[in-house]
Parts: sequence; structure tokens; C-alpha cells
Amino acid sequence: MRIAAELVAETKKNNGLAPVDLERFYADQEIAARDPFGPEIPQCPLGIWMNSLCVFDELGVEEDVKRYNDDEEWRLSLNRAYNDKAEKIVGKRLLGEKKGDPSRRYPPVKGLHDIFEAKNIWHAGSWWLEQSAHDEDELKALLNRVERRLEDLRGFLLPENWESEKAGLRERGVKPPLYKHQRGPVTFATSIYGTENLIFLLNDTPDLGGRFSDLILRSMLGIARVLDEEAGYSPEDAPRGFGFADDNCSLLTTDMYELFGYPILKGIFDRYSPDPGDRRYQHSDSDMGHIVPILGRLNLTGVNFGPNVLVDHIRKHLPHAAIHGVLAPFTFSRNEEVNIVAEFLRDFEMARESCGLVFGTAGSINNGSRLTGLRLIMAAIQKYGRY
Repeated sequence: MRIAAELVAETKKNNGLAPVDLERFYADQEIAARDPFGPEIPQCPLGIWMNSLCVFDELGVEEDVKRYNDDEEWRLSLNRAYNDKAEKIVGKRLLGEKKGDPSRRYPPVKGLHDIFEAKNIWHAGSWWLEQSAHDEDELKALLNRVERRLEDLRGFLLPENWESEKAGLRERGVKPPLYKHQRGPVTFATSIYGTENLIFLLNDTPDLGGRFSDLILRSMLGIARVLDEEAGYSPEDAPRGFGFADDNCSLLTTDMYELFGYPILKGIFDRYSPDPGDRRYQHSDSDMGHIVPILGRLNLTGVNFGPNVLVDHIRKHLPHAAIHGVLAPFTFSRNEEVNIVAEFLRDFEMARESCGLVFGTAGSINNGSRLTGLRLIMAAIQKYGRY
């Protein structure tokens, strides 16, 4: 804490701007970001580049995520104002300022939640999946319908205007998007069936739980295959890599996770990430340290876990994973300057011997996270995070 407090005191004397040589920082960052395990890595790479949620508090604007997403002119005006501040404080413009081109977008395809009949609704400033089965009888009936959908998954996923839109976009060199990321199996299942319901199911009726898991995997593999084919790839040359975001994996015991979650990750990684260098990623910003040994068997290459799942525990079970974290998001968003530096010092000391730390938040970067806080982290990396 003493070292952290000293850097913060030095920052306050400098009009609230932490002492950092920005030109040197970015030159070293470019090398470090290429490979966090690299033999010539000069410093710990930074993994925080802020996001759209940060504009509101930084600019003193009332938070309105839906308007920000829907009103492009307003969004870009906020981004420009935010970038003007960012350029002065951290030396870079961080958010996009260009208008999107709707003419280069494919029509939306259905996703895993559609296969399982869950509606995606906007509520309390975010998107939520509505539960689609409430007891075992409803779940059995739902899974029967899912199996029937898998018989013609392409017909179910693609909209009626797909072929006409695809022809024009392909002529312009625009390929359809691939399926490379998914809400993780436990989080998805708790949305579809309910949290308590899933726990009771896996404890009391494991055969039905296993069927639920298997159909999630089969559906995911089917979606990926259809979209690979639409992009012109064969199974042999389809791009590699896949990532999950599964906060709710912390809710299951290790036995439950072995039964339900692990087979889905293994099945996807066996198909899309079979080689050592292929991307195998998991985000879970929760207290899921008991699951880490199981994930270790999957040889993940990148992780972002909760703030109580520390570098030494992760590294013990995942020696080859780039660890993105593990700054507590609210330490950052509440601008707890001494704690921000102290958490970096803790994490870097744990990673100093093995490397592979990409310092960022253990989860979301929330509104309230300040550009001056980002600069403080950059200063801490430059002063105390060199290999």
C-alpha cells in the first residue's frame, strides 16, 4: 500500500495526472500486446481501453444506454467529446467516431436462444433472456421441439431474404459473420430454465440435465456449421477459435459443472480449437475458483475471471493462458486510486515469473471508470510493471 500511496500522492501533485511517458508507454505496449509471454516483453501489457459505458460519467451526461445504442448521431457526438478528453489525458482517441454502413450488414440470423424459444428483451438498461421452460415437463417438451428444429437448422436460422442479400454482399466482398462467441452454458441454461431449477435438475434428474447439455452442444455446433458454410468454408478450412462468457458457472458444484458445462466447452473446442495455438477463451466475472481446475483440462489460452480468482490460482491450473484481469471493476469505477495501484502491484508480482498477465478489469468496465484512472494504471505499469 505504501508504494501505491506514493504514486497517488505524486499524481495529485501533478494536477491529478499520473506521471507517465506516453510515447514510451505506447511503444512498449505495442511489443507487449503482441505476446504477453514473449521473451522480449518490456512491460506488462495493458488490457483496458475503456468502452461506451464510460462516456456518461466522464462527460457529466445522464446515463441512457438505449439511446446511446439507437441514436447514432448522439452516440458519435458523445464519442467525439470523450475522445477529445482521452487524447489529452491518455494520448489516444479510444472510441469510434465513424458512422456505420447498414448496406454492408447481413440480415440478422437467429441464435441459440431462438432455438430454445427464449425472447431477448430490453430491461433495466440491458438485454435479458426470458425463461422458456419452468418445470421438467416443460423442459422435456422444449427439448423435443429443439430436436425437431435441428433437422432443418439452416431453414430455421436464416431469414427469408438471406439469399438475395447474401448475393449482393458477397459480390462486394462482404462475408457473413461467423459464430465464434456464446453466452456460456450455465448462464444460458439458467436464463432458459431458471437458476434454482437448473441446480435441482442436475442434482435430482441428471439424465435430463445431460440431455439439456447435449442439445445445447448440438445446437451450437449446428449454428457454427451453417454459418461456416454460408461464408464459403468447409469443415477443414473453417477459421479456428471460440470464446464463452459464463458468469453463472460459479453457481454449480464441480460435479454439476462436469456433467453440464464441461462437455459443451470440450465439444466446441475439440471442433474449433483443437491445436495448442487455437483460441480457447472463457470470461466468468464471478467467484468461480472451484471451476478453474476443470477448465484447466481444456488448456484455455485466454481467461477473464472474477476479482477474487487471483493470478496464482489461475496460473497453477492454466499455465498457458493469458490472464486478462484481475482488477476489481468497482475499484476502477469508484476511482479508488490507491487500491487500483495496489491491485496491479499484487497481480504483477504473482505473474512476474511466468508472464502472461494482461492487466485489465475482472469483468466489465463500468460507468464511472475515469480516464485519469486509466492514466494512473499506465503510470503504475511503466514504473513498477517492467520485466
